[in-house]
Amino acid sequence: MTYRVTVRNLCEFTAKRGDLDLRFTPSPSAQEGIAGHGIVQSRRVAPYLSELSLSGEINNLQVVGRADGYDPVTNQLEEIKTYRGDFHQIPDNHRQLHWAQVKIYGWMLCQERGLSAVTLALVYFDIRSQQETVIAESHSALDLKQFFETQCALFLAWSQSELTHRAARDQALDALKFPYADFRTGQRALAEDVYRATISGRCLMVQAPTGIGKTVGTLFPTLKACPGQGVDKIFFLAAKTSGRSLALDALNVIRTTAGILPLRVLELVARDKACEHPDKACHGDSCPLAHGFYDRLPAARQAAADLQVMNRQALRTVALAHQVCPYYLGQDMVRWSDVVVGDYNYYFDLNAMLYGLTVANQWRVTVLVDEAHNMVERVRNMYTAQLDQIDFNIARREAPLGLKKPLDRFNRHWNTFNKKQSEENKDAAYHVCASIPSTFSDALQQVINALSEYMNENPLGLNSRLLQSYFDLLLFSNLLASFDTHSIFDISIAGNKTEKMVGKIAGQPPVTLTGKSAGLNGNPFQLIAAVEKASAKATVLCVRNIIPAPFLAQRFAAARSVVMFSATLTPLQFYSDTLGMPENTAWIEVQSPFSPDQLYVQINAISTRYQDRADSLMPIATLIGKTYSSTPGNYLAFFSSFDYLQKVADLFAARFPEIPIWVQSRRMAESEREQFLARFSPSAKGVGFAVLGGAFAEGIDLPGDCLIGAFIATLGLPPLNPVNAQVMQCMSTAFGADAGYDYTYLFPGIRKVVQAAGRVIRSQHDRGSVYLIDDRFAQPNVARLLPPWWNVDLKRIKEGTAVTSGDPVSAPVRAALVTSVASPAPVASATSVTGQQLGIIFPTID
Repeated sequence: MTYRVTVRNLCEFTAKRGDLDLRFTPSPSAQEGIAGHGIVQSRRVAPYLSELSLSGEINNLQVVGRADGYDPVTNQLEEIKTYRGDFHQIPDNHRQLHWAQVKIYGWMLCQERGLSAVTLALVYFDIRSQQETVIAESHSALDLKQFFETQCALFLAWSQSELTHRAARDQALDALKFPYADFRTGQRALAEDVYRATISGRCLMVQAPTGIGKTVGTLFPTLKACPGQGVDKIFFLAAKTSGRSLALDALNVIRTTAGILPLRVLELVARDKACEHPDKACHGDSCPLAHGFYDRLPAARQAAADLQVMNRQALRTVALAHQVCPYYLGQDMVRWSDVVVGDYNYYFDLNAMLYGLTVANQWRVTVLVDEAHNMVERVRNMYTAQLDQIDFNIARREAPLGLKKPLDRFNRHWNTFNKKQSEENKDAAYHVCASIPSTFSDALQQVINALSEYMNENPLGLNSRLLQSYFDLLLFSNLLASFDTHSIFDISIAGNKTEKMVGKIAGQPPVTLTGKSAGLNGNPFQLIAAVEKASAKATVLCVRNIIPAPFLAQRFAAARSVVMFSATLTPLQFYSDTLGMPENTAWIEVQSPFSPDQLYVQINAISTRYQDRADSLMPIATLIGKTYSSTPGNYLAFFSSFDYLQKVADLFAARFPEIPIWVQSRRMAESEREQFLARFSPSAKGVGFAVLGGAFAEGIDLPGDCLIGAFIATLGLPPLNPVNAQVMQCMSTAFGADAGYDYTYLFPGIRKVVQAAGRVIRSQHDRGSVYLIDDRFAQPNVARLLPPWWNVDLKRIKEGTAVTSGDPVSAPVRAALVTSVASPAPVASATSVTGQQLGIIFPTID
């Protein structure tokens, strides 16, 4: 069995030495790097060869890669590196790594062409000046062979260990048995469909109800499929920390019941949560865990690999034992892990690490996306960028003298743009611009270039606010480059400037100002006054993604398969359209294990429309109070806003002072959220008031008597505002007039309702009630979106009969209303299939 490694990965493993140094210097972007390589290569003349594929082998190790260029006339092999700024600031350990790469290519070239010697050249190309700096050395084939063998020898022991691990892993996965004695209802069907989709190399969307064990039901079959399909890695991606915890728990169950299962599991944690020294910068002169990082990394890497399970705490323990950074040890261990558990952004973001490594290493990966109903909003945010002129003016006033002119020049361009837009749109507080003027784009690029050049010359010369402005400008520029009908470019007035500036400045260290503002040092309110004048007509510019599909196409294409699962993926067409699922995507709806007699559903004809809310307060409070009095226990009451919630809670507390209540507040700390949930114990009784779509409306588990009922006021529709009006228009243009309202308002709203109601029934032993408070729940187009097993009576709805039960019931368990709701029809962009139609038989599961 042969282990295949790229030249880059080999050299990073064997030749990288010294400190971890992440002092920010604006190196070229990927696009600039590619363009720079192309410029250098275009300057060469025939018979120069570009992107020359080379390989070499020693024992069971195969090294592969593409050399940037070779001139057979001069016998010179070139490795091109792009940079920006001062050539002499390229760190020495970076140059050593570059020499290692070109020497490996040099030997492989000599071996392939029978050369006795070759000239090796590092070509450093400054993308700003477009000048080349060439450093060339002549090497004999014998010397290069010795270097190649030395580097390979350093990697061979590890590669042999990896081959042994992979063989043992695949053998164990072939024999892997389901970790429980029996499948839950619907869980086996889920597992079989996931297995079939994985081995057939197609994407799968699964709607499966809460309580059937989706996490185990997706991980287990994916692991079973790995050996036969040569899958290198599984990426389990979750929207929240709780989802990661469930995945790690499920993997622990699988590993424990399998006995000895050689499976390396890695949890990726955000940098701010993994950092041991948040007060220090990420370089060897500041942080002790960055000093000599690459010298100590090999031992730490081996210790982490031996752990098998590398969750946050375990990885931290190993990292500190070897005095390396836990966060960057975790980044390194991605290459040597079998299952990686992390957030969506690690694969789907603009600069996603897992996606980048997958493409660079040509890994065969399967991606499991938990709670996939969150994907639309999450990916929209990933590909949305905004520039706030007030923030920019604050940063501009603090800028060093060398940046004063370019920042002021860009602000003048911004003001000119504001003035023109204001005249054309009659001083509208919000409007959408059909296109981005080239003059503004050019000015944006000029200020980015100025900031980049300054930071090349002064790597530590920017404060945090100006550096953040630089990042904002970069992201905005990148998304402008891909601007199309999937996004909108909107402009709004910046809002309450004084309040915003107090929030940005108060409590922060004194600022250093230049020019006219130099006399304001140390007084944030004087700075506010100075910026106030400059920001009199400040705006917020936003490139706002609406349809994520175009950005996700490459992500789906790079994976062997992608399985997206959730309890709420209806209607299929909405998710298929907005996420851009591949044409051969399969769609499965797993039958619910729950029966209608577990859940009483009551639709209450109380209008919760904005203009009717004042009149709704007393009826809602009365409904909650009478229901509780009839059947005491733990309830959750969900509302569309904190304001609405508080008004009902205050009225409820006044009318029913004997009933305990607890209320969700804005921006609750993690400890406060834990205290809120702790009130829902089997022995407790009371009503928790929470916001629909918030922290307590999904992703929490309150089984049995911890929660016996939920009240859901309003349909959860997003607010009517200018932004959502533009979203609806964009959706209508892309998917048809009828889709505009549904895609923008109805489908996202009802999804939140179903998720909140899903907190009540968590297992086949749970019983409870859900009170849907709004007369619109009785409309057929709304009722058909509710889970079929609720048995809402569509016949009565169509006949115009009110679907309410009158007085609150005396027991939480009653049959719901009657027949089932028809599922939405499948669409062309995804295929509704059964497991058998996928055509592959799942192996026997014991």
